[in-house]
Amino acid sequence: MLINTVVPPDNDQSAQAWAAAERARALRIGLLEAGYNIIAVFPADIHLPERVAQLQPDLIIIDAESDARDVLEHVVVATRDAPRPIVLFTEDHDTSSMEAAMDAGVSAYVVAGLKAERIKPVLDVAMARFNADQKLRSELSDTKLKLAERKKVDRAKGLLMARYNLSEEEAYQKLRRQAMDKNLKLSEVAQRILDVADLLG
Repeated sequence: MLINTVVPPDNDQSAQAWAAAERARALRIGLLEAGYNIIAVFPADIHLPERVAQLQPDLIIIDAESDARDVLEHVVVATRDAPRPIVLFTEDHDTSSMEAAMDAGVSAYVVAGLKAERIKPVLDVAMARFNADQKLRSELSDTKLKLAERKKVDRAKGLLMARYNLSEEEAYQKLRRQAMDKNLKLSEVAQRILDVADLLG
């Protein structure tokens, strides 16, 4: 668990310090009561990506009393290669800030609601949303890969049909036989045929 606390500058520093301390206290109590381990508390700075990579937290929590856009930039860099759930507690009601946060990968954007008893349900929802999002991304990636492989096979079939005067089914069966003989995927055989065709012009 990584908690990223942001304290913006303000003229009334004593009131601000008290409010920040109360927020941090509520957050810590809520996390401990929910059974979470706090592995680190960091400011959002240029070192955040290295810290996240080193600690490998299951979840990132951002406590931002005001505009969190700068924080999000650091968090996006820190989680680009290894996505993980991000929960943002903020006082920023601005719709554009919320949209920017969600686009950046925030799983839960909670406005004016940092109370100890709300921590667990918020984190549960964030984890569920993150897992659903990752599943959709994986399915989309698989679909794109299958579509690209099918296009390769179709192009290779077209080349075989033209070169050997084969029907589509005959060309497909020829590809299948080569794949089985060479212990390769159909798309790999298709790619080899396309590569040879490119070399021969």
